[in-house]
Amino acid sequence: MTDTSSGTELGEARGARAVAILVAVGVIVGLLSGMFGIGGGTVIVPALVWLGLSQRNAAATSTLAIVPTSISGVISYATGGHVDCIAALLLFCGMFVGGQIGSWLLSRLPELVLRWIFVAFLVFVVVNQAGFVPSRSQRIVMTVTTGICLALLGVVIGTLAGLLGIGGGALAVPALSMLFGASDLIARGTSLLAMFPNSITTSAANLKRKLAHVRTALIIGVTAAVTAPLGTWAAGAVTPRVGSILFACYLCVLLVRSVFVAVKATREARAGRGARRG
Repeated sequence: MTDTSSGTELGEARGARAVAILVAVGVIVGLLSGMFGIGGGTVIVPALVWLGLSQRNAAATSTLAIVPTSISGVISYATGGHVDCIAALLLFCGMFVGGQIGSWLLSRLPELVLRWIFVAFLVFVVVNQAGFVPSRSQRIVMTVTTGICLALLGVVIGTLAGLLGIGGGALAVPALSMLFGASDLIARGTSLLAMFPNSITTSAANLKRKLAHVRTALIIGVTAAVTAPLGTWAAGAVTPRVGSILFACYLCVLLVRSVFVAVKATREARAGRGARRG
Protein backbone atom coordinates (compact mmCIF):
# COMPACT_ATOMS: atom_id res chain seq x y z
CA MET A 1 0.00 0.00 0.00
CA THR A 2 1.37 3.42 -0.91
CA ASP A 3 0.60 6.72 0.71
CA THR A 4 -0.42 8.61 -2.42
CA SER A 5 -2.36 6.36 -4.79
CA SER A 6 -6.13 6.12 -4.49
CA GLY A 7 -6.04 2.90 -6.47
CA THR A 8 -3.87 1.13 -3.90
CA GLU A 9 -6.05 -0.42 -1.23
CA LEU A 10 -5.34 -2.06 2.09
CA GLY A 11 -2.72 -4.77 1.78
CA GLU A 12 -3.82 -7.63 -0.46
CA ALA A 13 -2.26 -10.11 1.93
CA ARG A 14 -4.95 -9.29 4.47
CA GLY A 15 -7.65 -10.30 1.98
CA ALA A 16 -10.93 -11.43 3.50
CA ARG A 17 -9.89 -10.36 7.00
CA ALA A 18 -9.50 -6.74 5.93
CA VAL A 19 -12.84 -6.77 4.11
CA ALA A 20 -14.59 -8.27 7.16
CA ILE A 21 -13.13 -5.52 9.35
CA LEU A 22 -14.24 -2.83 6.90
CA VAL A 23 -17.77 -4.26 6.83
CA ALA A 24 -17.86 -4.31 10.64
CA VAL A 25 -16.69 -0.69 10.69
CA GLY A 26 -19.45 0.14 8.21
CA VAL A 27 -22.11 -1.43 10.43
CA ILE A 28 -20.95 0.56 13.45
CA VAL A 29 -20.64 3.77 11.44
CA GLY A 30 -24.15 3.40 10.05
CA LEU A 31 -25.66 2.95 13.50
CA LEU A 32 -23.75 5.90 14.93
CA SER A 33 -24.50 8.08 11.92
CA GLY A 34 -28.21 7.46 12.18
CA MET A 35 -28.31 7.88 15.93
CA PHE A 36 -26.07 10.95 16.31
CA GLY A 37 -26.27 12.66 12.91
CA ILE A 38 -22.56 12.27 12.25
CA GLY A 39 -20.75 11.01 9.18
CA GLY A 40 -18.78 8.46 11.18
CA GLY A 41 -15.30 9.79 10.41
CA THR A 42 -14.42 9.65 14.10
CA VAL A 43 -14.69 5.86 13.80
CA ILE A 44 -13.51 5.38 10.22
CA VAL A 45 -10.25 7.32 10.53
CA PRO A 46 -8.87 5.48 13.60
CA ALA A 47 -9.97 2.13 12.13
CA LEU A 48 -8.20 2.76 8.83
CA VAL A 49 -5.06 3.98 10.58
CA TRP A 50 -5.10 0.78 12.64
CA LEU A 51 -5.41 -1.24 9.42
CA GLY A 52 -2.32 0.42 8.02
CA LEU A 53 -3.35 3.61 6.22
CA SER A 54 -1.58 6.86 6.98
CA GLN A 55 -3.56 9.53 8.83
CA ARG A 56 -3.68 11.51 5.58
CA ASN A 57 -5.09 8.69 3.44
CA ALA A 58 -7.44 7.57 6.20
CA ALA A 59 -8.92 11.07 6.44
CA ALA A 60 -9.45 11.32 2.68
CA THR A 61 -10.93 7.80 2.44
CA SER A 62 -13.25 8.50 5.37
CA THR A 63 -14.64 11.62 3.66
CA LEU A 64 -15.50 9.55 0.58
CA ALA A 65 -17.17 6.84 2.68
CA ILE A 66 -19.38 9.47 4.32
CA VAL A 67 -21.17 10.19 1.01
CA PRO A 68 -23.44 7.10 0.90
CA THR A 69 -23.72 7.08 4.69
CA SER A 70 -25.12 10.61 4.83
CA ILE A 71 -27.58 9.95 1.98
CA SER A 72 -29.16 7.09 3.91
CA GLY A 73 -29.28 9.09 7.15
CA VAL A 74 -30.89 12.11 5.47
CA ILE A 75 -33.65 9.99 3.96
CA SER A 76 -34.39 8.45 7.36
CA TYR A 77 -34.62 11.82 9.14
CA ALA A 78 -36.49 13.53 6.28
CA THR A 79 -39.30 10.98 6.40
CA GLY A 80 -39.95 12.10 9.98
CA GLY A 81 -39.84 15.81 9.09
CA HIS A 82 -36.60 16.38 11.00
CA VAL A 83 -34.59 18.28 8.35
CA ASP A 84 -34.26 22.06 7.91
CA CYS A 85 -33.39 22.41 4.22
CA ILE A 86 -32.61 26.16 4.30
CA ALA A 87 -30.25 25.80 7.26
CA ALA A 88 -28.59 22.82 5.55
CA LEU A 89 -28.09 24.83 2.34
CA LEU A 90 -26.47 27.72 4.22
CA LEU A 91 -24.25 25.32 6.14
CA PHE A 92 -23.20 23.64 2.92
CA CYS A 93 -22.28 26.95 1.26
CA GLY A 94 -19.84 27.57 4.09
CA MET A 95 -18.72 23.96 4.23
CA PHE A 96 -17.91 24.00 0.52
CA VAL A 97 -15.39 26.79 1.04
CA GLY A 98 -14.03 25.26 4.22
CA GLY A 99 -13.77 21.80 2.64
CA GLN A 100 -11.42 23.06 -0.04
CA ILE A 101 -9.28 24.76 2.60
CA GLY A 102 -9.19 21.58 4.67
CA SER A 103 -8.32 19.39 1.68
CA TRP A 104 -5.47 21.74 0.76
CA LEU A 105 -4.13 21.67 4.33
CA LEU A 106 -4.50 17.87 4.46
CA SER A 107 -1.98 17.44 1.63
CA ARG A 108 0.55 19.70 3.34
CA LEU A 109 0.44 19.34 7.12
CA PRO A 110 2.68 16.71 8.82
CA GLU A 111 1.06 13.50 10.08
CA LEU A 112 1.85 14.35 13.72
CA VAL A 113 0.11 17.72 13.45
CA LEU A 114 -3.02 16.04 12.03
CA ARG A 115 -3.15 13.63 14.98
CA TRP A 116 -3.03 16.43 17.58
CA ILE A 117 -5.59 18.52 15.71
CA PHE A 118 -7.91 15.51 15.88
CA VAL A 119 -7.36 15.27 19.66
CA ALA A 120 -8.03 19.00 20.15
CA PHE A 121 -11.22 18.71 18.11
CA LEU A 122 -12.53 15.84 20.25
CA VAL A 123 -11.75 17.69 23.50
CA PHE A 124 -13.70 20.72 22.32
CA VAL A 125 -16.76 18.69 21.35
CA VAL A 126 -16.80 16.54 24.53
CA VAL A 127 -16.58 19.59 26.81
CA ASN A 128 -19.46 21.30 25.02
CA GLN A 129 -21.62 18.19 24.74
CA ALA A 130 -21.33 16.92 28.32
CA GLY A 131 -23.38 19.63 30.01
CA PHE A 132 -25.94 20.34 27.31
CA VAL A 133 -29.50 18.93 27.16
CA PRO A 134 -31.10 19.53 23.74
CA SER A 135 -34.81 20.12 23.15
CA ARG A 136 -37.01 17.92 20.98
CA SER A 137 -39.60 20.56 20.04
CA GLN A 138 -37.65 23.66 18.98
CA ARG A 139 -36.85 24.71 15.42
CA ILE A 140 -34.36 27.15 13.90
CA VAL A 141 -35.78 30.68 13.59
CA MET A 142 -34.30 31.98 10.34
CA THR A 143 -33.14 35.63 10.11
CA VAL A 144 -30.44 37.37 8.08
CA THR A 145 -28.07 37.22 11.04
CA THR A 146 -28.85 33.55 11.58
CA GLY A 147 -28.16 32.81 7.92
CA ILE A 148 -24.78 34.57 7.99
CA CYS A 149 -23.79 32.75 11.18
CA LEU A 150 -24.81 29.40 9.72
CA ALA A 151 -22.62 30.02 6.67
CA LEU A 152 -19.66 31.01 8.87
CA LEU A 153 -20.19 27.91 11.00
CA GLY A 154 -20.13 25.92 7.77
CA VAL A 155 -16.68 27.31 6.87
CA VAL A 156 -15.28 26.15 10.22
CA ILE A 157 -16.94 22.73 9.95
CA GLY A 158 -15.88 22.29 6.32
CA THR A 159 -12.26 23.05 7.10
CA LEU A 160 -12.22 20.51 9.93
CA ALA A 161 -14.06 17.97 7.75
CA GLY A 162 -11.54 18.22 4.94
CA LEU A 163 -8.60 18.21 7.31
CA LEU A 164 -9.66 15.41 9.65
CA GLY A 165 -11.74 13.21 7.33
CA ILE A 166 -14.91 13.67 9.37
CA GLY A 167 -18.33 14.63 8.10
CA GLY A 168 -18.53 17.48 10.59
CA GLY A 169 -21.62 16.26 12.39
CA ALA A 170 -19.82 16.00 15.74
CA LEU A 171 -19.49 19.79 15.59
CA ALA A 172 -22.58 20.70 13.56
CA VAL A 173 -25.12 18.81 15.70
CA PRO A 174 -24.29 20.41 19.07
CA ALA A 175 -23.76 23.81 17.39
CA LEU A 176 -27.17 23.75 15.71
CA SER A 177 -28.83 22.94 19.04
CA MET A 178 -26.82 25.21 21.34
CA LEU A 179 -26.37 28.22 19.04
CA PHE A 180 -29.43 28.09 16.79
CA GLY A 181 -32.09 26.42 18.94
CA ALA A 182 -32.71 23.34 16.78
CA SER A 183 -34.17 20.22 18.38
CA ASP A 184 -31.81 17.27 18.72
CA LEU A 185 -33.47 15.40 15.83
CA ILE A 186 -33.59 18.41 13.48
CA ALA A 187 -29.94 19.17 14.28
CA ARG A 188 -28.99 15.62 13.29
CA GLY A 189 -31.05 15.51 10.11
CA THR A 190 -29.91 18.96 9.00
CA SER A 191 -26.29 18.10 9.74
CA LEU A 192 -26.47 14.99 7.56
CA LEU A 193 -28.10 16.90 4.68
CA ALA A 194 -25.38 19.58 4.73
CA MET A 195 -22.74 16.88 5.05
CA PHE A 196 -23.76 15.03 1.88
CA PRO A 197 -22.81 17.58 -0.82
CA ASN A 198 -19.82 18.79 1.19
CA SER A 199 -18.43 15.25 1.35
CA ILE A 200 -18.76 15.02 -2.44
CA THR A 201 -16.90 18.26 -3.15
CA THR A 202 -14.18 17.54 -0.60
CA SER A 203 -13.79 13.98 -1.90
CA ALA A 204 -13.42 15.31 -5.46
CA ALA A 205 -10.51 17.44 -4.27
CA ASN A 206 -8.97 14.48 -2.41
CA LEU A 207 -9.35 12.17 -5.41
CA LYS A 208 -7.68 14.77 -7.61
CA ARG A 209 -4.73 14.70 -5.20
CA LYS A 210 -4.85 10.86 -5.14
CA LEU A 211 -5.39 10.68 -1.40
CA ALA A 212 -8.58 8.58 -1.11
CA HIS A 213 -8.80 4.77 -1.39
CA VAL A 214 -12.00 4.26 -3.39
CA ARG A 215 -12.70 0.55 -2.85
CA THR A 216 -12.14 0.82 0.90
CA ALA A 217 -14.46 3.83 1.10
CA LEU A 218 -17.21 2.06 -0.85
CA ILE A 219 -17.14 -1.04 1.37
CA ILE A 220 -17.55 1.06 4.50
CA GLY A 221 -19.98 3.58 3.00
CA VAL A 222 -22.41 1.13 1.41
CA THR A 223 -22.51 -1.03 4.53
CA ALA A 224 -23.12 2.05 6.69
CA ALA A 225 -25.93 3.20 4.40
CA VAL A 226 -27.77 -0.06 5.08
CA THR A 227 -27.59 0.21 8.89
CA ALA A 228 -28.11 4.00 9.26
CA PRO A 229 -31.96 3.77 9.37
CA LEU A 230 -31.72 1.54 12.44
CA GLY A 231 -29.63 4.20 14.17
CA THR A 232 -32.20 6.86 13.23
CA TRP A 233 -34.93 4.75 14.83
CA ALA A 234 -32.85 4.44 18.01
CA ALA A 235 -32.34 8.24 18.12
CA GLY A 236 -36.09 8.79 18.26
CA ALA A 237 -36.62 6.05 20.81
CA VAL A 238 -34.38 7.55 23.52
CA THR A 239 -34.83 10.88 25.34
CA PRO A 240 -32.72 13.91 24.30
CA ARG A 241 -30.76 13.72 27.58
CA VAL A 242 -29.94 10.04 27.10
CA GLY A 243 -28.91 10.72 23.52
CA SER A 244 -26.62 13.54 24.63
CA ILE A 245 -24.99 11.38 27.31
CA LEU A 246 -24.45 8.51 24.88
CA PHE A 247 -22.88 10.87 22.36
CA ALA A 248 -20.53 12.32 24.99
CA CYS A 249 -19.52 8.81 26.15
CA TYR A 250 -18.81 7.75 22.60
CA LEU A 251 -16.60 10.79 22.03
CA CYS A 252 -14.76 10.20 25.32
CA VAL A 253 -13.77 6.69 24.22
CA LEU A 254 -12.44 8.09 20.96
CA LEU A 255 -10.61 10.86 22.82
CA VAL A 256 -8.73 8.44 25.09
CA ARG A 257 -7.62 6.36 22.12
CA SER A 258 -6.65 9.40 20.05
CA VAL A 259 -4.54 10.84 22.86
CA PHE A 260 -2.76 7.49 23.26
CA VAL A 261 -1.99 7.31 19.53
CA ALA A 262 -0.86 10.94 19.32
CA VAL A 263 1.44 10.60 22.35
CA LYS A 264 2.94 7.43 20.91
CA ALA A 265 3.51 9.09 17.53
CA THR A 266 5.10 12.11 19.24
CA ARG A 267 7.54 9.90 21.15
CA GLU A 268 8.46 7.99 17.99
CA ALA A 269 9.05 11.26 16.13
CA ARG A 270 11.31 12.54 18.90
CA ALA A 271 13.19 9.25 19.01
CA GLY A 272 13.67 9.43 15.24
CA ARG A 273 15.07 12.96 15.45
CA GLY A 274 17.38 11.91 18.26
CA ALA A 275 18.68 8.95 16.24
CA ARG A 276 19.40 11.18 13.23
CA ARG A 277 21.32 13.65 15.39
CA GLY A 278 23.33 10.80 16.88
